[in-house]
Amino acid sequence: MIQTPHVDWFAMSPSLALLGAAAIALLAAVLVPAGTRKAFSATVTFGGFIGAFVAAALLYGLTPDATAVISGSLARDRWGALAQIILAGAGALTVLTSYGEKTKEHVAEYYTLLAAAGAGMLFLAQASSLLTIFLALEWFSLCLYVLCAIDIERKSRLEAGMKYLITGSFGSAFLLFGSALIFGATGTLRLDKIGQAIAERGLSDDPLIVTGLALMLVGLAFKASLAPFHQWTPDVYQGSPTPVSGFMGAATKAVAFVLMIRVLQTSFQEDAHLWTVLLAVLSVASLAVGNLAALVQKDVKRILAYSSVSHAGFMLMAVAANNAIGGRAVLYYLIPYAAMSIGAFAVVAARERELGRDVSVEDLAGYGWERPVLGVGMWIFMLGFAGFPLTGGFVGKFYAFTAAYRHGWIWLVIVGAAATAVSLYYYLGIVRQLFLRPSAGRPVVVAGGSPPRDALLQVAVLACIAITVGSFFGVQPLIDLAKSAAGSLPF
Repeated sequence: MIQTPHVDWFAMSPSLALLGAAAIALLAAVLVPAGTRKAFSATVTFGGFIGAFVAAALLYGLTPDATAVISGSLARDRWGALAQIILAGAGALTVLTSYGEKTKEHVAEYYTLLAAAGAGMLFLAQASSLLTIFLALEWFSLCLYVLCAIDIERKSRLEAGMKYLITGSFGSAFLLFGSALIFGATGTLRLDKIGQAIAERGLSDDPLIVTGLALMLVGLAFKASLAPFHQWTPDVYQGSPTPVSGFMGAATKAVAFVLMIRVLQTSFQEDAHLWTVLLAVLSVASLAVGNLAALVQKDVKRILAYSSVSHAGFMLMAVAANNAIGGRAVLYYLIPYAAMSIGAFAVVAARERELGRDVSVEDLAGYGWERPVLGVGMWIFMLGFAGFPLTGGFVGKFYAFTAAYRHGWIWLVIVGAAATAVSLYYYLGIVRQLFLRPSAGRPVVVAGGSPPRDALLQVAVLACIAITVGSFFGVQPLIDLAKSAAGSLPF
């Protein structure tokens, strides 16, 4: 008789909800009439993300203690559940911003891939085995490769998909090779067993362990857009459909950092003297490259891409601190950052649909007067990215600085403060453009004119504004959630 592991279906319910939505949306491609296919697929996918959000919230509330499920391949804990809540919320907002895209073909396939990518990310947030980590990583990455290039009539889309495929494959190869070395040295795939083997057998300085850890960090650095592994980010963000760029900027970065912390804290605490220094160096590199490169960009999506590299540096600062407050800082930081990222790209998407081309900083001139909701939203998002008070970005950066300070790295706090000062130039430059009248000779898009307002996109922007500002005023409940979630890991 074949012995099969017990399956905790409730632990996997967030991912299963999105897989079900993806299956139904895919059936719509052949069973639903073309006239209603878009509305049906979008509704099903939105419902899948909402279902995953609710399931993750229930999982968080009903899982006070961390447990391993399905023979240790997945972790049922609040760390993964809170990450799933953030990811599902980001996916639902992306569906709202995507509905106004002018796509004639592959509409059902677009929403199918979006739901499938979200399911893979939610699965990865719980992964606690080297095998499930790699499978989940490839699961959502393959979906994103196709999403970037789904509009095959535009060369920029195909170019973005190809670049992401090539660089993503390199990242996956590094991660896989590193995992193989770790398995060879410890003889186990489970993250907790790896940590035990390293501690009990004194393998912290073993060449296989050190090399494997370095390769795994390189693979995760590709996914998190950390310098110098960020080269794909500006080109892919610029060439991909704008809602997809926003989803990648928010969700991919979130799951990469959640996974990185889980792996480091569970398996490699004995090597903390090595990876803390390495991550601090990568943090400085990301802060420098992201902010300095953004200064000379004219395309808004490229500015936001380099901004994401910079914010990865701030989050990595908290990871490198190797303390409980750093783990809480990352989880809190991801909440307003995801909202600001999706909201900013949503505003760019709205302007793209009006102009029919890529959006430069000059194209935002006077937009705050033409579309007040979107203009004010972009203003709030830029202030949040810069770390101004009354936005969650301020608390997120402050929390990350606190984690670095507690570790004794005052120099890293100084670097972060300097990077924030540099970022004011391009963030406030966008704010300045929003509320200036367009110069003579530039086309004016009149409020209420053609094309009409995208109601769903505006709802998404308003929700992002509420999260960005609300995370500042509701900081204590969110920190309490993050603190409880971080308690699932052995900080």
